Amino acid sequence: MITRRRFIQHASVLAMTLPLTHRLSAKTTGATNFSQGWFMPDEASPHLRTWMAFGANKQIWGSDLLPVVQENLADIALTIAKYEPVSMLVRQKDMAVAKSLMGDKVDLIVGDMDDLWARDTAPTFVLNNVGNTGAVDFNFNGWGDKQMHQKDATVATQIAKLANVPVINTPLVMEGGCIEVDGIGTAIITESCTLNNNRNPNMSKAQFEDLIMPLLGLEKIIWLPGIKGRDITDGHTDFYARFTTPGNVVVGIDTDPNSYEFALTREHANILANATDAQGNRLTVHPLETPSSVRDEYDDPDFAAGYVGFYVCNGAVIMQEFGDKAA
Repeated sequence: MITRRRFIQHASVLAMTLPLTHRLSAKTTGATNFSQGWFMPDEASPHLRTWMAFGANKQIWGSDLLPVVQENLADIALTIAKYEPVSMLVRQKDMAVAKSLMGDKVDLIVGDMDDLWARDTAPTFVLNNVGNTGAVDFNFNGWGDKQMHQKDATVATQIAKLANVPVINTPLVMEGGCIEVDGIGTAIITESCTLNNNRNPNMSKAQFEDLIMPLLGLEKIIWLPGIKGRDITDGHTDFYARFTTPGNVVVGIDTDPNSYEFALTREHANILANATDAQGNRLTVHPLETPSSVRDEYDDPDFAAGYVGFYVCNGAVIMQEFGDKAA
């Protein structure tokens, strides 16, 4: 898996972790399993809108890639906007560029941020059984202090205020990409990023579960090992495994036998194939092999090409593609 620092040197295609988050409609009714408190719906539940961040800056992305990345963000936003409203945080100094790329098709709102990864920095929206919406702030710390994040640490509260929903605070430190849920009580989480001393020092698995399960309405967590220290995220779940519907999980399978994730992704698939969800049902695992090749301009041993980091909006799946037509 590529680090985001390495990624900016090699690629201008759609990023591995899609730079967005959704706010779910209060009409979603998945709370029937939970008598009280908050729960996190599945990403495919109806959305009111998608939130994004027009957050690329020269210091992180470099002067050559900056305009290309901005065009990529606009392309993603305009595509999603065909299916549901998109609200995008934009620095005041970047507003003219954003308007030139997106016009009035995207709701451009002045905000402040360090980078573009809204799936990690934005709040995790949750609902309760009477239809109220809350926004969990997971205290983003730059993936364990690996990148500047003073402004990114405020994105969750910025968006919560703009969405007019209360902020739900927690002592946990993590990112949206760390967690995948089926919307009815089951989560998949990697140990490598959440049980990491660069985020939650000395926290046990039991302590973590005690904090996050009532916060997101979880009844069961399926743990994947992930891998620490090889990419900036320390192995986010959204690169490895995603629910498509309750009981169905797509799992990324590394096809390169020389990759450090070749054995790991197979271990993940085996764990999930032998797991049950919160209702006691065995999961059905659908392997998604990585492409065997990528476009020549991005061909590099460290380039992380995988299909698991998709985004589901109202009526469409926004997905990566790398030039391997067979894959």
